Amino acid sequence: MSNINLLSMLTESRNPNSENIDSCSTLDILKIINNEDKQVAIAVEKELPYIAKAVDVISQAFLHHGRLIYMGAGTSGRLGILDASECPPTYGTPPEQVIGLIAGGQPAIFKAVENAEDNPELAITDLKGINFTAQDVLVGIAASGRTPYVIGGMQLAKSIGATVVSICCNSQAPMVNIADIAITPIVGAEVITGSSRMKAGTAQKLILNMLTTASMIKIGKVYGNLMVDVEATNAKLIERQINIVMQATDCNRETAMIALKQSQRHCKTAILMILANLDVEQAKQALSDNNGFIRQTLQH
Repeated sequence: MSNINLLSMLTESRNPNSENIDSCSTLDILKIINNEDKQVAIAVEKELPYIAKAVDVISQAFLHHGRLIYMGAGTSGRLGILDASECPPTYGTPPEQVIGLIAGGQPAIFKAVENAEDNPELAITDLKGINFTAQDVLVGIAASGRTPYVIGGMQLAKSIGATVVSICCNSQAPMVNIADIAITPIVGAEVITGSSRMKAGTAQKLILNMLTTASMIKIGKVYGNLMVDVEATNAKLIERQINIVMQATDCNRETAMIALKQSQRHCKTAILMILANLDVEQAKQALSDNNGFIRQTLQH
């Protein structure tokens, strides 16, 4: 018999606003879901001071060659993998800089792996498998805040001196007490009781977006609001690079294309070549001297 008290978890409680959802019209079903979703951004807003602390730690880790490691089970694990997988094409980061680990490994991305989330030893194996160190930051993700796999990973990370962040949606959860920085958006009961892929999952997605986006801004991957380290891996992204250089420098398309060609499609270098009237080697050296920050480079 399970000794997990689901009724003590807010994420597992029954929502009075949706008790009769099965007898509603299609439009009314959607209105109920939409009204509940509106509460998510407000819940996340209350956690901004803690999200900011996490961003500062993560960006410092990046600057010192540390990594961001997400760890979760089920929906939470998949959201971590999704956020991690978007960083290389968007910001030109190496794939090992942000890693998502899920209970049960790769098969669990597509299909639930029985009992994987209940095994804290799996987390220890997974972290050792990527040579996790004290220079890395671990973000444990679980709507309930009690997933044994995630807790096992968090405890190992703490034991070796790494910074540990938790993202969960129950204020009394065990993960909150383990974490150095606890991010705890209280989104309330789900529209469908216990379906934490809904409001809790949305809150997690918003927070993960913030963690990586703000961290990338703080390490120079953004100029203005342009993703100036985007990698051109398909036709759409090649076009995006051209538009980014044009927008950043107010140049014409031909000038942008020439600079990108000369810089081997490195947006930052192309932008600096145009703005500072430098050749390729001068632009590369100037960026290197200023840790890749375009704005800082232009001010020197």
